[in-house]
Amino acid sequence: MQVIILGSGSPIPAPDRAGPSTLVRTSVGDLLFDAGRGVLLRATAAMSGALSFKAVFLTHLHSDHVTDLNDLITTRWAMSFQPTPLTVIGPAGTATLVQRTEAMLAQDIGYRLAHHENLSWNPDTQVTEVSEGVVFEEGDVRVTAAPTDHAPVHPTVAFRIDDGGRSVVIAGDTVPCEGLDRLAAGADALVHTVIRRDQIEALGIPRLIDVLDYHSTVPQAGTTAERAGVGTLVLTHMVPPVQPGAGHEWIEQARSEFSGEIVLAEDLTTIDLPAAGQ
Repeated sequence: MQVIILGSGSPIPAPDRAGPSTLVRTSVGDLLFDAGRGVLLRATAAMSGALSFKAVFLTHLHSDHVTDLNDLITTRWAMSFQPTPLTVIGPAGTATLVQRTEAMLAQDIGYRLAHHENLSWNPDTQVTEVSEGVVFEEGDVRVTAAPTDHAPVHPTVAFRIDDGGRSVVIAGDTVPCEGLDRLAAGADALVHTVIRRDQIEALGIPRLIDVLDYHSTVPQAGTTAERAGVGTLVLTHMVPPVQPGAGHEWIEQARSEFSGEIVLAEDLTTIDLPAAGQ
């Protein structure tokens, strides 16, 4: 199993960080988790792409996590030589999001159908809405969902991917909660979005202050990882952005609560998880 942070950014645009998205390479193919801005640019850099994704999983429907879903739908459809359905798995509301996205794309779809004789079908996005339990299973790969707490955004889910005796959890945006604890128990890696309470409070901007009540701080992510017995904690989706030369501060805050390996993600940060016994 290989985990590649395609986008380590947040809603705040950054020149070197794409929007939230994580690629998990498994024994049955590539699985994509969230689809933030620039996801296909980063996927291409990781030698993957819209036609490579076995399935796309959405943790929640905040714009920064789904803004390039339209690009996935269009690119997979327009670059296929036969109908190639896109599987999208996410919380309640995902089907409506996809329907509205495809409605937004209606003019473009019409242009392409009119221009290309060998493109005679519409995009086919097959949506499954989930809340808890096994949501994908093929070969040795199993993906399990559990509810998280990102209120007032509801529902939200985290995902655990198990393959070859290895496991990784994609937390999405959440405060500490029972669902994430249960999902992360004993995982080899936990990919967790984080904020810096100290920096946000110092900035004093009301709209930034608002994010404090529905995101985990760096120490809280460390506490979750320690409680679950996780091997590696991957910090991503940092708010506010990490200042040059200050990455060690984020790691130190996580280290105050977590004794395992800590990775401060950048775009295309890669974590290799060899099969058990290797």
